[in-house]
Amino acid sequence: MKTIYRHKTLVLISLLGAPFFAPLVHANDWAQWRGPNRDGISQETGLLQEWPAAGPKLLWQSSDIGYGFSTPAVSGPRLYLMSNEGNDSEFARAYNVADGKIVWSTRIGKVGNPQQNPNYPGARSTPTIDGDFVYVLGSDGDLACLENATGKVIWQKNVRTDFGGKVGVWAYSESPLVDGDALIVTPGGAESTMIALNKKTGETIWKSAMPEAGEANYSSIVIAQMGGVKQYIQFLQKGVVGVEAKTGKRLWLYDRTADKRIGGSIQTPVVSGDMVYSATGLTGGGLAQIKGGPETFSTEEKYFARKMPVAMGGAVLVGDYLYGTTNSALLCVNFKNGEIKWENPAVGAASLCYADNRLYLHGENGEVALVAATPESYQEKGRFASPNPPERGRSKAWAYPVVANGRLFIRELGTLWCYDVKK
Repeated sequence: MKTIYRHKTLVLISLLGAPFFAPLVHANDWAQWRGPNRDGISQETGLLQEWPAAGPKLLWQSSDIGYGFSTPAVSGPRLYLMSNEGNDSEFARAYNVADGKIVWSTRIGKVGNPQQNPNYPGARSTPTIDGDFVYVLGSDGDLACLENATGKVIWQKNVRTDFGGKVGVWAYSESPLVDGDALIVTPGGAESTMIALNKKTGETIWKSAMPEAGEANYSSIVIAQMGGVKQYIQFLQKGVVGVEAKTGKRLWLYDRTADKRIGGSIQTPVVSGDMVYSATGLTGGGLAQIKGGPETFSTEEKYFARKMPVAMGGAVLVGDYLYGTTNSALLCVNFKNGEIKWENPAVGAASLCYADNRLYLHGENGEVALVAATPESYQEKGRFASPNPPERGRSKAWAYPVVANGRLFIRELGTLWCYDVKK
């Protein structure tokens, strides 16, 4: 007999000699890239509002998770991430949240674009957990559906070879999006710039050809409802696009924030109503209003500036204010007009998320900070450096922080830390 808790109801299930795994259902899971709504926001409460001088309690550290920059995804008792060993093997892996012990590891393919310059080859994407399955995209374009209990491959494709995909210098970094029965990813080719597949079989639902938008970059898709049309919003090499979810038809393109020289579009767009914020480090950040619909859409730029949240660690919108970093400071910006309310060096360039009135920052230097999410002033509520960090070489601490079910997860290359951040 095996005991499983689901929706706080105790259920006894006979295994009948067969392996069985049922994921716990938690409202505070972080089951995909940037959390429940892909915006870096958690609705979790009851978390520490200030950390002790040494930081929150370290529950466990695992230093053998494999190399890479993939941010973890957490669902119930399991944590999932992508890793690689050398350039020939890239893996999807599952771990126990309780102790960090590995549950299964499944090879997906090889590392994409190993001769990068600057050279940072490695696993990048965050797995997406949906029911009994995990969806992953390897850096070489290997797209797979796996059983989350065992890691068994249900179906697999390669977006380079099967769809003529084309991506920038630093290989595929996108995290797959599951929307209903569809799985949406961005191969980046001229004929299949974005695709929707049946998530159960991998069969093609539609292919969207957007050669005018360029190849795939390193951002991930978000869902929006604008002008009476459900849309997938993605940042491609030549700009941010809105695509009709039902058909794959491109509806609009905003290109002011695109870095057309090297195509360094990394941040996931931030969407609020009919407003879309996007940014690249070498260009700047801007807000576009999407007008019209459902037959005709247009974009109107509300503001654009070089000094905006532009770092690779993304930005979060809390109320009327956008928080994110430049290469040297944390900014609080009025989302609607671009006015900077305050800036502070904090931990420098950082990735971040939000939960329970607090910003969680993971600096590229490895430091972790807790900051009040308020436009009044910079108010730091704790800072620490994780013990026994790996040797980074030329790379930096680029994986995003994750807050799920009272725990904070920090990844740096081949090391993963789990902290207790409950009150």
